[in-house]
Amino acid sequence: MQYDLKIIQSPTVFSFSLDAVLLGDFAQVPKHDHAKIVDLCSGNGAIALMLSQKTNSLVTGVEIQERLVDMANRSILMNELKDKVNMLHIDVKEIKSRIKHDSVDVVTCNPPYFKVTGESVKNPNEHLAIARHEIYLNLQEMMKATSFLLKTKGKAYFVHRPERFLEILDTMRAVNLIPKRVRFVYPKEHKEANMILIEGIKNGKETGFTVLPPLFVFDQKDEYLPEVRRMIYGKEREEG
Repeated sequence: MQYDLKIIQSPTVFSFSLDAVLLGDFAQVPKHDHAKIVDLCSGNGAIALMLSQKTNSLVTGVEIQERLVDMANRSILMNELKDKVNMLHIDVKEIKSRIKHDSVDVVTCNPPYFKVTGESVKNPNEHLAIARHEIYLNLQEMMKATSFLLKTKGKAYFVHRPERFLEILDTMRAVNLIPKRVRFVYPKEHKEANMILIEGIKNGKETGFTVLPPLFVFDQKDEYLPEVRRMIYGKEREEG
Protein backbone atom coordinates (compact mmCIF):
# COMPACT_ATOMS: atom_id res chain seq x y z
CA MET A 1 0.00 0.00 0.00
CA GLN A 2 1.16 3.50 -0.77
CA TYR A 3 1.60 4.41 2.91
CA ASP A 4 4.05 1.56 3.53
CA LEU A 5 2.05 0.51 6.58
CA LYS A 6 1.66 -2.89 8.19
CA ILE A 7 -1.96 -3.26 9.33
CA ILE A 8 -3.08 -6.22 11.43
CA GLN A 9 -6.41 -7.69 10.38
CA SER A 10 -8.34 -10.93 10.58
CA PRO A 11 -11.03 -12.26 8.23
CA THR A 12 -12.90 -13.67 11.25
CA VAL A 13 -12.95 -10.34 13.09
CA PHE A 14 -12.40 -7.49 10.65
CA SER A 15 -10.59 -6.85 7.38
CA PHE A 16 -10.46 -3.35 5.98
CA SER A 17 -11.33 -3.11 2.30
CA LEU A 18 -11.30 -0.70 -0.61
CA ASP A 19 -13.82 1.65 1.00
CA ALA A 20 -11.29 2.40 3.76
CA VAL A 21 -8.54 3.10 1.21
CA LEU A 22 -10.85 5.39 -0.77
CA LEU A 23 -11.89 7.33 2.33
CA GLY A 24 -8.30 7.64 3.53
CA ASP A 25 -7.37 9.13 0.17
CA PHE A 26 -10.48 11.36 -0.14
CA ALA A 27 -10.21 12.96 3.30
CA GLN A 28 -8.23 16.19 3.39
CA VAL A 29 -6.36 16.79 6.64
CA PRO A 30 -4.11 19.69 7.64
CA LYS A 31 -0.41 18.89 7.32
CA HIS A 32 0.55 20.89 10.43
CA ASP A 33 0.91 19.45 13.92
CA HIS A 34 -1.86 21.24 15.82
CA ALA A 35 -5.07 19.93 14.26
CA LYS A 36 -7.44 17.54 16.00
CA ILE A 37 -8.47 14.62 13.78
CA VAL A 38 -10.92 11.88 14.78
CA ASP A 39 -11.82 8.68 12.93
CA LEU A 40 -15.15 7.27 14.11
CA CYS A 41 -16.03 3.57 13.70
CA SER A 42 -12.32 3.06 13.31
CA GLY A 43 -12.33 -0.74 13.22
CA ASN A 44 -8.75 -2.00 13.15
CA GLY A 45 -7.48 1.56 12.75
CA ALA A 46 -6.72 1.36 9.02
CA ILE A 47 -8.07 4.82 8.15
CA ALA A 48 -6.52 6.45 11.22
CA LEU A 49 -3.16 4.92 10.28
CA MET A 50 -3.51 6.14 6.68
CA LEU A 51 -4.40 9.66 7.81
CA SER A 52 -1.37 9.73 10.10
CA GLN A 53 0.81 9.61 6.98
CA LYS A 54 -0.81 12.80 5.62
CA THR A 55 -0.49 15.01 8.69
CA ASN A 56 1.82 15.84 11.59
CA SER A 57 -1.20 16.09 13.91
CA LEU A 58 -2.46 13.38 16.24
CA VAL A 59 -5.19 11.12 14.84
CA THR A 60 -7.63 9.54 17.29
CA GLY A 61 -9.56 6.41 16.35
CA VAL A 62 -12.85 5.58 18.10
CA GLU A 63 -14.03 1.96 18.14
CA ILE A 64 -16.57 0.02 20.22
CA GLN A 65 -15.17 -3.49 19.67
CA GLU A 66 -12.36 -4.36 22.08
CA ARG A 67 -10.71 -6.92 19.79
CA LEU A 68 -10.49 -4.36 16.98
CA VAL A 69 -9.01 -1.75 19.32
CA ASP A 70 -6.40 -4.31 20.34
CA MET A 71 -5.56 -5.02 16.69
CA ALA A 72 -5.31 -1.28 16.00
CA ASN A 73 -3.03 -0.71 18.99
CA ARG A 74 -0.73 -3.52 17.86
CA SER A 75 -0.57 -2.00 14.37
CA ILE A 76 0.23 1.41 15.88
CA LEU A 77 3.15 -0.09 17.82
CA MET A 78 4.34 -2.16 14.86
CA ASN A 79 4.47 0.97 12.67
CA GLU A 80 6.07 3.03 15.46
CA LEU A 81 3.21 5.53 15.37
CA LYS A 82 2.24 5.71 19.05
CA ASP A 83 2.95 9.46 19.02
CA LYS A 84 0.73 10.00 15.96
CA VAL A 85 -2.25 7.67 16.44
CA ASN A 86 -4.20 6.72 19.53
CA MET A 87 -7.32 4.62 19.97
CA LEU A 88 -10.34 5.13 22.24
CA HIS A 89 -12.32 2.01 23.15
CA ILE A 90 -15.72 3.65 23.45
CA ASP A 91 -19.19 3.73 21.90
CA VAL A 92 -19.47 6.65 19.44
CA LYS A 93 -22.69 7.66 21.21
CA GLU A 94 -20.64 8.25 24.38
CA ILE A 95 -17.93 10.29 22.68
CA LYS A 96 -18.92 13.50 24.47
CA SER A 97 -17.49 11.99 27.68
CA ARG A 98 -14.01 11.84 26.12
CA ILE A 99 -13.72 14.59 23.49
CA LYS A 100 -14.88 18.18 23.90
CA HIS A 101 -17.71 19.78 21.97
CA ASP A 102 -16.64 21.92 18.97
CA SER A 103 -12.99 20.90 19.34
CA VAL A 104 -12.20 18.78 16.28
CA ASP A 105 -10.95 19.95 12.88
CA VAL A 106 -11.62 16.82 10.81
CA VAL A 107 -13.85 13.79 11.37
CA THR A 108 -13.78 10.72 9.15
CA CYS A 109 -16.13 7.76 9.34
CA ASN A 110 -16.64 4.48 7.50
CA PRO A 111 -19.86 3.56 9.33
CA PRO A 112 -22.10 0.49 9.32
CA TYR A 113 -23.96 0.69 6.00
CA PHE A 114 -27.06 -1.40 6.56
CA LYS A 115 -30.19 -0.68 8.57
CA VAL A 116 -31.42 -3.29 11.00
CA THR A 117 -34.99 -4.26 10.19
CA GLY A 118 -37.18 -7.32 10.65
CA GLU A 119 -36.08 -8.45 7.19
CA SER A 120 -32.36 -7.81 7.72
CA VAL A 121 -30.02 -10.70 7.05
CA LYS A 122 -27.15 -10.04 9.42
CA ASN A 123 -23.78 -11.72 9.27
CA PRO A 124 -23.69 -14.61 11.76
CA ASN A 125 -20.22 -13.44 12.79
CA GLU A 126 -20.90 -10.91 15.56
CA HIS A 127 -17.79 -8.82 14.84
CA LEU A 128 -18.62 -8.49 11.15
CA ALA A 129 -22.32 -7.87 11.85
CA ILE A 130 -21.48 -4.95 14.17
CA ALA A 131 -19.15 -3.44 11.57
CA ARG A 132 -21.66 -3.71 8.72
CA HIS A 133 -25.11 -3.27 10.32
CA GLU A 134 -26.51 -0.43 12.42
CA ILE A 135 -26.65 -2.57 15.56
CA TYR A 136 -24.93 -0.12 17.92
CA LEU A 137 -24.86 3.04 15.78
CA ASN A 138 -27.29 4.33 13.19
CA LEU A 139 -26.87 7.10 10.64
CA GLN A 140 -28.56 9.77 12.76
CA GLU A 141 -26.45 8.97 15.82
CA MET A 142 -23.26 9.00 13.77
CA MET A 143 -24.05 12.40 12.26
CA LYS A 144 -24.99 13.86 15.65
CA ALA A 145 -21.67 12.71 17.10
CA THR A 146 -19.78 14.16 14.12
CA SER A 147 -21.50 17.53 14.43
CA PHE A 148 -20.95 17.55 18.20
CA LEU A 149 -17.21 17.06 17.73
CA LEU A 150 -16.53 19.44 14.86
CA LYS A 151 -15.63 23.08 15.16
CA THR A 152 -17.50 25.52 12.96
CA LYS A 153 -16.02 25.12 9.45
CA GLY A 154 -14.57 21.76 10.50
CA LYS A 155 -14.78 19.07 7.82
CA ALA A 156 -16.38 15.64 7.83
CA TYR A 157 -15.66 12.81 5.38
CA PHE A 158 -17.82 9.72 4.93
CA VAL A 159 -17.92 6.65 2.73
CA HIS A 160 -21.31 4.99 2.35
CA ARG A 161 -23.76 3.34 -0.05
CA PRO A 162 -25.48 5.19 -2.92
CA GLU A 163 -28.93 3.80 -2.07
CA ARG A 164 -28.85 5.89 1.12
CA PHE A 165 -27.54 9.06 -0.55
CA LEU A 166 -30.66 11.21 -0.10
CA GLU A 167 -31.10 10.06 3.49
CA ILE A 168 -27.45 10.87 4.19
CA LEU A 169 -27.80 14.41 2.80
CA ASP A 170 -30.97 15.03 4.84
CA THR A 171 -29.38 13.65 8.01
CA MET A 172 -26.25 15.76 7.55
CA ARG A 173 -28.19 18.97 7.05
CA ALA A 174 -30.39 18.26 10.07
CA VAL A 175 -27.28 18.62 12.29
CA ASN A 176 -25.74 21.54 10.37
CA LEU A 177 -23.26 19.46 8.38
CA ILE A 178 -23.55 21.04 4.95
CA PRO A 179 -22.69 18.67 2.08
CA LYS A 180 -19.97 20.18 -0.09
CA ARG A 181 -18.46 17.49 -2.31
CA VAL A 182 -19.58 14.06 -3.40
CA ARG A 183 -17.91 11.44 -5.55
CA PHE A 184 -19.66 8.34 -6.85
CA VAL A 185 -17.53 5.18 -7.06
CA TYR A 186 -18.27 2.55 -9.71
CA PRO A 187 -16.83 -0.97 -9.89
CA LYS A 188 -16.27 -0.39 -13.63
CA GLU A 189 -17.72 1.52 -16.58
CA HIS A 190 -21.36 0.81 -17.43
CA LYS A 191 -22.04 -0.50 -13.91
CA GLU A 192 -24.10 1.21 -11.20
CA ALA A 193 -22.27 3.07 -8.44
CA ASN A 194 -21.68 0.95 -5.34
CA MET A 195 -20.00 3.52 -3.05
CA ILE A 196 -20.14 7.24 -2.40
CA LEU A 197 -17.61 9.58 -0.81
CA ILE A 198 -19.04 12.71 0.83
CA GLU A 199 -17.45 15.82 2.33
CA GLY A 200 -19.41 18.11 4.63
CA ILE A 201 -18.58 21.33 6.47
CA LYS A 202 -20.09 22.20 9.84
CA ASN A 203 -22.18 25.37 9.60
CA GLY A 204 -20.97 25.82 6.03
CA LYS A 205 -22.71 27.88 3.37
CA GLU A 206 -25.47 26.22 1.39
CA THR A 207 -23.85 27.25 -1.89
CA GLY A 208 -20.99 25.51 -3.65
CA PHE A 209 -22.06 21.87 -3.71
CA THR A 210 -19.88 19.93 -6.15
CA VAL A 211 -20.28 16.52 -7.76
CA LEU A 212 -16.77 15.33 -8.56
CA PRO A 213 -15.87 13.21 -11.59
CA PRO A 214 -16.77 9.53 -11.19
CA LEU A 215 -14.20 7.09 -9.87
CA PHE A 216 -14.01 3.77 -11.70
CA VAL A 217 -12.23 0.99 -9.84
CA PHE A 218 -11.59 -1.78 -12.40
CA ASP A 219 -11.00 -1.89 -16.14
CA GLN A 220 -12.65 -4.46 -18.39
CA LYS A 221 -9.93 -6.96 -17.52
CA ASP A 222 -10.78 -6.61 -13.80
CA GLU A 223 -7.50 -4.87 -13.05
CA TYR A 224 -7.31 -1.71 -10.95
CA LEU A 225 -7.40 1.49 -12.98
CA PRO A 226 -4.44 3.88 -12.48
CA GLU A 227 -6.08 6.23 -9.97
CA VAL A 228 -7.12 3.40 -7.67
CA ARG A 229 -3.80 1.62 -8.15
CA ARG A 230 -2.06 4.78 -6.95
CA MET A 231 -4.25 4.88 -3.84
CA ILE A 232 -3.43 1.28 -2.98
CA TYR A 233 0.17 0.84 -4.06
CA GLY A 234 1.58 4.36 -4.50
CA LYS A 235 2.97 6.21 -7.49
CA GLU A 236 5.77 3.75 -8.09
CA ARG A 237 3.25 1.14 -9.25
CA GLU A 238 0.75 3.46 -10.91
CA GLU A 239 2.20 2.81 -14.35
CA GLY A 240 2.99 -0.81 -13.76
